[in-house]
Amino acid sequence: MYPQPAYTAVAARQTLQRPTPAPAVEPPKAKKVSWSPGVRGYVQRAFDADNAMAGIETPEMQQRLKIVITQAAEAGQLETIDWTVYPLPQHLIQAERNAAALSSTHAAHIANLNNATSYLSNGAYSPERNNKRKNGDLGATAGEESELTPPWKKNNTNKGSLEDRMTGKSKKQDKKQKKNDAFRANNLGTDAHVLEKRKQRFGYTSPEPSPYPSSRNDSPERTGPLVGTCQKIEKSYFRLTAPPAPDTVRPLRILEQALSHIRTKWKNEHNYNYACDQLKSLRQDLTVQHIQNELTAKVYECHARIALEMKDLGEYNQCQTQLRALYKSGVPGRSEEFTAYRILYTVYTCNRTDMNNLLADLTQADKQKSGVQHALQVRSALASGNYHKFFRLYRDAPFMGPYLLDMIIQRERIAAMAAICRAYKPDVSLSFIAQELAFFGDGDSPELDASQQCLEFLCEHGGEAFIDRTVVDNVRFQTGKAIQAFQDQRAAAFRSVDIKGQI
Repeated sequence: MYPQPAYTAVAARQTLQRPTPAPAVEPPKAKKVSWSPGVRGYVQRAFDADNAMAGIETPEMQQRLKIVITQAAEAGQLETIDWTVYPLPQHLIQAERNAAALSSTHAAHIANLNNATSYLSNGAYSPERNNKRKNGDLGATAGEESELTPPWKKNNTNKGSLEDRMTGKSKKQDKKQKKNDAFRANNLGTDAHVLEKRKQRFGYTSPEPSPYPSSRNDSPERTGPLVGTCQKIEKSYFRLTAPPAPDTVRPLRILEQALSHIRTKWKNEHNYNYACDQLKSLRQDLTVQHIQNELTAKVYECHARIALEMKDLGEYNQCQTQLRALYKSGVPGRSEEFTAYRILYTVYTCNRTDMNNLLADLTQADKQKSGVQHALQVRSALASGNYHKFFRLYRDAPFMGPYLLDMIIQRERIAAMAAICRAYKPDVSLSFIAQELAFFGDGDSPELDASQQCLEFLCEHGGEAFIDRTVVDNVRFQTGKAIQAFQDQRAAAFRSVDIKGQI
């Protein structure tokens, strides 16, 4: 019999192959989300520098933007929401802050009322003391003046240490402070039960809703833009003194119809009072609904053209200012046309600072446009005193440029006559002046009418005494004698520009 071994026998492994691992489960591929153009435009407007708001940082705005788009995607409303009028994330943040500030102000008002009640009850206020303080304005005693005078301004500087005089402390003030602390600690604690008794003693009750209507609007503040429901095509303009009701504001579809209706009536009737009133109402409905799209640009462009035709520079400048902001934010429109108008208008106002700023804002793409190039050539011709080139450009002005140039044509003709009188002596023919100063004539014989218009212009500006009518078919103007007259006229014409509504 053999002894038992001190180990356990194990069968030897026959193969070196490892067990085949189970195939790994591939994670499901995330579906690629395709944003609609409306969502993309909304995100682009959120990051636009013109829509940035003071006090709202970019990370905070990005976080709120992510929340807005995520909630809309989870609710399946990405395609149903009108992103062109949906409030931007910074607007939502600002609205929440305003609501929080309003609630905190109301809470602070209640706290101040409670403090005032306890202030009355602990004897810290008395009518006698208040009346004495009021009468002190008329004449204060020496003792009162001494109390009101800071320690470092008193004549007696021997009392107290140097530290007391520098810090404004004194023994009298320390004693008074200790007395006040002891007075407050004398059974006048802030126990809730004691405060409640004091409130009841002074007739204070908790605020309850009043049965009478209040003039203050306690309705919750609207956090998003207004969406109108009015279906009227025509609506007069009224200046708003409070947020309008939705049934008094026209939605986008009705506003498009209203603009087409106003254009048609303007072509047929040419009633500026009606057109201006309706267009201002259109602009107001767009503003209260926060609509900034192609229709907004069309409304302001239409109003600017009509105001320019009627020489209403106040309304024109309001529209031009809004159009400049719209174009800068990427809203499509006639930017070439109105950039040219801005240059010509700045030429009219003779404002060199505005002209320098305007030229600095022009891009290379703007300078390649024909309308802008024409306006820049007008500016260059006037800056260099080249009246011949200016009047040639006046004949070929594109768009509605002649309406702006008509506002400066008289003074430029006076300046040109001052230059002609210095350059051509002793006289020149009337037909030469008419051609140089761009008198067109509008009758059956344009040349004769142009000479007549030129003759009237010279007579209106003090040149009648220098007209030589000796030869009927060849009227001459004595330039050598008229130099001083037109020099004075030129100085008066460029002295000032009186307009309203400048940009």
